[in-house]
Formats: sequence, C-alpha cells, structure tokens
Amino acid sequence: MQKIICSVTNCSHNNTGVCYSNRVDIGGATASTERGTVCGSFLNKYEYSSLTNNTNSSGPCDALTCNVISCKHNENKLCDLESIEVSGTEAHIYTETKCSSFDSKQTW
Repeated sequence: MQKIICSVTNCSHNNTGVCYSNRVDIGGATASTERGTVCGSFLNKYEYSSLTNNTNSSGPCDALTCNVISCKHNENKLCDLESIEVSGTEAHIYTETKCSSFDSKQTW
C-alpha cells in the first residue's frame, strides 16, 4: 500500500500531512523536473471544505496513478515507490502542486 505524504496543508484531502483522497493522480507527462509535475487530485479546502474521509479504504489513500512517463518510478502508469511526497506551499490550484518524489529516467 502506498502512502502519500502531503505538505499542501490547504488541500481538502490533507489530514495532518497524509492524503485521504479516494485516488491520487500525478500528472505532467513530459516533465523533466519535479516542477513539471502536478497533483491532479488537489482541491483547495477553502473552496471544497475538508474531504479527509473521501477514501474507499479504511485509512489513507492507497490508489496512486502516475502519468509522468519521464519519471523512473513510473511502472506502467503506477508509481513503484512505497510512498511519495506531494508539495506546494499555499497552492490555490493543482498546477501549484508537485510530486517531490520525481526522479528523472534521463541520465546526462
């Protein structure tokens, strides 16, 4: 089971630093750095309230999809890491978030 550590404190799914979304979608298909990635599941809690019980599991989110094909942890659109970190201080929209666990496949 994957654990999504989240430092986006104003996300509706954030429960004391852990994501409780039904599913997390990491986007940024052509990203070359973590700045090119986004958490497509981000919802601003000031607009959507708290949704920390919005999971089909009995605990934190364990459904993570990844569309970042340039990340070496992307294994057939699923992340092969045991846990990831999503960040984005004071994000207002999902494009202000990122997957801090991004690691490029590319070697220079």
